[in-house]
Amino acid sequence: MSNLSKPTPPAGGPSALEVEIRGKTFRGADGGDVRAIEEIAFKVAPASFATLIGPSGCGKTTTLRIILGLDPDFEGRLRLPEGGAGRVAAVFQEPRLLPWRSVEENVRLALPDEDAGRDLDQLFSILGLDEMRSRYPSELSLGLARRVALARAFAIRPSLLVLDEPFVSLDEQTATRLRKLLIDVWSARPTTALMVTHNLREAVQLSDRIIFLTERPARIRGIHDIVTPHAERDTRWRETTLSAIAKRYSGVL
Repeated sequence: MSNLSKPTPPAGGPSALEVEIRGKTFRGADGGDVRAIEEIAFKVAPASFATLIGPSGCGKTTTLRIILGLDPDFEGRLRLPEGGAGRVAAVFQEPRLLPWRSVEENVRLALPDEDAGRDLDQLFSILGLDEMRSRYPSELSLGLARRVALARAFAIRPSLLVLDEPFVSLDEQTATRLRKLLIDVWSARPTTALMVTHNLREAVQLSDRIIFLTERPARIRGIHDIVTPHAERDTRWRETTLSAIAKRYSGVL
């Protein structure tokens, strides 16, 4: 029986991720105030995948930091998904693996005590890491290291998964393969997910909702919902969708 035939029940619970940031200002290098976010508000439905996309420096990563609780100094409010253990997992641009720990040890370090001995065979199998469990980070390519980072995030069965450009700096072939693996593991272990990217093709491949931001100070430029199932997003569909989005939001390609 396929590893994907019995998906884990959605971890996001019955409530959406709700983000309302009415202002975010920080101190710049010259000592002056910099207005990073003017006003953005959006929702991510339970067990759905959303993407933030916009110009460099427009406040995408700042928004993730606010959601993760790393930057509490903002005007507005947040409502994180409820249900499950209420855990939040993050995947960053750098895999951030402990070099003295094996792949399996790096993944299991994230588990709470009550899940310490839980079977992770299915997760490792979906991500193609079965033969890498005893390897160390120095033995892994960047692509494999990022698979381990994904495994670590999904292992805790988060109610919310936050991803900050997890495939940046990879060659397109490797990035495409990892996007497919991400959708496979996310489909098998559904959770509410929010990702930042500069890559519109990536957003179209992965997302149920794409949230476009303006230049700094950020506002919502528009929201594009995608209802086509991931399995039906072939090359022709992607090119048609990209063309339609490019006409509606000039400059995003």
